Amino acid sequence: MFKILDRYIIKTFFGPFIFIFSVLFFIFIVNIVWVQLGQFMGKGLSSWQILKLLFYLGVSVISMVLPLTILLASIMAFGEFGERYELAAMKAAGISLTRVMFPLLGVTAIMAIMLYFFSNNIIPDFQRKAKNMLFNIAQTKPALNFTPGQFIDQIPGYMVKFDKITGENGENIEGVFIHKKATSYDNQRSIVAEKGRFVPAVNKNYLKLVLYNGYVYEDNFAGKNENVRLKQPDQSIKFDSLVSHFDVSDIINKAIEEEKITDDYRFQTFNQLNATIDKTKKDNDKFFTNVNNDVLNQTNSVISYMDTKQNRAKAKPKQLLKLDTLKTDKKLEVIKNAYNRLDNLKSTLDAKNSEIDPGIKYYSKVVIYQQRIITYSFTCIIFFLIGASLGSIIRKGGMGLPVIIAIVIFIIFYIINVGTENMAWSGKLNPYLAAWVPNMVLFPFGVWMTYKALTDSQLFDAEKYKAFFKPVMKLFVKNKEHERYQ
Repeated sequence: MFKILDRYIIKTFFGPFIFIFSVLFFIFIVNIVWVQLGQFMGKGLSSWQILKLLFYLGVSVISMVLPLTILLASIMAFGEFGERYELAAMKAAGISLTRVMFPLLGVTAIMAIMLYFFSNNIIPDFQRKAKNMLFNIAQTKPALNFTPGQFIDQIPGYMVKFDKITGENGENIEGVFIHKKATSYDNQRSIVAEKGRFVPAVNKNYLKLVLYNGYVYEDNFAGKNENVRLKQPDQSIKFDSLVSHFDVSDIINKAIEEEKITDDYRFQTFNQLNATIDKTKKDNDKFFTNVNNDVLNQTNSVISYMDTKQNRAKAKPKQLLKLDTLKTDKKLEVIKNAYNRLDNLKSTLDAKNSEIDPGIKYYSKVVIYQQRIITYSFTCIIFFLIGASLGSIIRKGGMGLPVIIAIVIFIIFYIINVGTENMAWSGKLNPYLAAWVPNMVLFPFGVWMTYKALTDSQLFDAEKYKAFFKPVMKLFVKNKEHERYQ
């Protein structure tokens, strides 16, 4: 009998689970599309390339989607059990709520373990593929950096505008305007063409552009006065075709720096992150030691300077000076120099503090990323305890009240998650603790909700709260009993 009941409970759970997971995954993917849309839409990428890139970027959201799906699916499943009086029938048959929750708790534990291995082994690989694909797009499709109809200054030394960009790889352009940025001592040059085409250059550091049917406007009066410019108009040259090369090495190097990162901590497994954390900690300790020595040396220098001047002043006491002679007194100069040294020390401290912050932030990021490989797996179990308990208490299935409750709980979890993360980045909270605080807050709540569900608590019974506040409400309501006999 129990095998049949367990299969039925699991089947009831996986019905909403699959639907909710699909919806939430789609919502998170749409969020990624909204953020990344301007980088690859309408610029020559094929639909397959876009879908492939979105898939690589979207795999990482599973670690957040799965706990939320478990929370919502468990609320809906146990809510349906309560709404159809199946929980009451199970309890009447001597089956406790703990026994009803047991098969789904096992399923959730299996999902949590799978999420750990997925986050540890698969997500880093897909993160690397997404970054490499973004780099390849930036390197082999320079037209991706242009937006039709807008002036773009990404090519060093030039301002360009293309009215239209077409072609499979965004190689065809129409309505070309190219203006060379120049000072008053350089020749001004502008190119206007009807259409053009990007052509692969032999040297990848250069962008080769072939233009058709246009004009080159240029003056040769760099550094000459205004009168000379007024006497002779600018030169214009008509061309049928014109080949131009633009140095885009800065763009490619920037793309390499931002996208092609082979040692990014997001590409590493849990054990590899341990080595990265140790290395980062040692580098930070070494940097902090150097900073302390520099600041300490400067502080000692200021103290020694002030002590020396003070001792000299005691050795050779001077007569009290009048106010009108203070401006020229040597003692004021000494004090001024001391204040200058203190200001320099303060500036040094501020500069060192700005150098320390990135090291602390990077260390916290690596630690939190590593710990979340584990913490999100525990979040799945905690969310199941909360969801199953709430579902059995509210006894309401469907997409109404369960969805609202699940969203509220997830928002609380997300706020705590982001808040502790920011505190760790700023050095106000230990990053290991910051990664576990959301679970530490929600776990007692899950245990308390499970206790309430096992004791058949009427936590969401409105009549119970009305009866509790009824004595207070009577104080503000006029007694109208026997009013018709008055």
